[in-house]
Amino acid sequence: MNTPLPPLEPKRSLLWRGIGLALAALVLLVLVLMWWWDHEPARFDASQRAEAHASRHKHRQVTGTIMTSTLIEVADTMLHKRGGYLSNDVFPPGVLMDNMPNWEFGVLVQVRDLAKAYRNEFSRSQTQSTEDKDLQEADPLFSFSNDRWILPSAERQYGKAIDKLEGYLTRLGDDDDTNAQFYARADNLADWLSVVEGRLGDLSQRLSASVGQTRVDTDLGGDPNATQSKPAPELREIKTPWLEIDDVFYEARGQTWALWHFLKAVERDFDPVLRDKNALVSLRQIIRELEEAQTNVWSPMILNGSQFGFFANHSLVMANYVSRANASIIDLRKLLDRG
Repeated sequence: MNTPLPPLEPKRSLLWRGIGLALAALVLLVLVLMWWWDHEPARFDASQRAEAHASRHKHRQVTGTIMTSTLIEVADTMLHKRGGYLSNDVFPPGVLMDNMPNWEFGVLVQVRDLAKAYRNEFSRSQTQSTEDKDLQEADPLFSFSNDRWILPSAERQYGKAIDKLEGYLTRLGDDDDTNAQFYARADNLADWLSVVEGRLGDLSQRLSASVGQTRVDTDLGGDPNATQSKPAPELREIKTPWLEIDDVFYEARGQTWALWHFLKAVERDFDPVLRDKNALVSLRQIIRELEEAQTNVWSPMILNGSQFGFFANHSLVMANYVSRANASIIDLRKLLDRG
């Protein structure tokens, strides 16, 4: 008598089981990539990178090469860190992430401001002087929309801008004294710092608004004859939307990360100017505050406790460092403006 064979599992059941396993593996892969890519790059030594760049491209190190190579390295790091450039991703895991895209935007804000300062101040001796041809093109390329993915993509335009900065840096360090210039003057530095001052002031206000604030309208303060186009209430309630709190925090992390590198380069390239104004200590204090703002965040999420509540408020802690750095920048700019 033949023993009956066990019934075979239907093919449809096997198919659905395979699809389920494939989807589970895909979700796990996406989660792992999100964890791996959600990593802020480490700080680098501006002087060492400048030396390596000079050796690789065979140009001299002159005034301005450290700051220029730092601008290049910061922009390049933004594009080629873990996961690459994520702000314009349209597929998982990049499209599901928001911390690193906001970090990238913060870096980009500082890169744009410094690139514009190069075009308008650092590379020109006076307002009637001719713009540098490479910097003239790099500035608008960095201003390209940060989330565009259709060709030309954002990273492609930023890559072209970096190439233009490379061209300027190579000419800056060649043997032709009229080919390119960098002017390390107190007025040039003060002009750029005034832009930085405004950026940090904006960041400080947005970070502080994580818990909500009642602010007095001081827009026309100090000028009895000043007017504005639209009336504003004397008291305003300002509060960052709950879903944007971590966005503002990571934008601040990106801006302070980039600015720390730029000011470390300023410390080297503007050393004679800073010593003459007795301003070197002030600059180092700003760098110290920005370094504290880069302390590792061990919490799995950005907490938004009340000012004196049981839970921490990471935005207020960041606002503290940003505000102190901003106050020191104001003092530094005043020192530079003095004769």
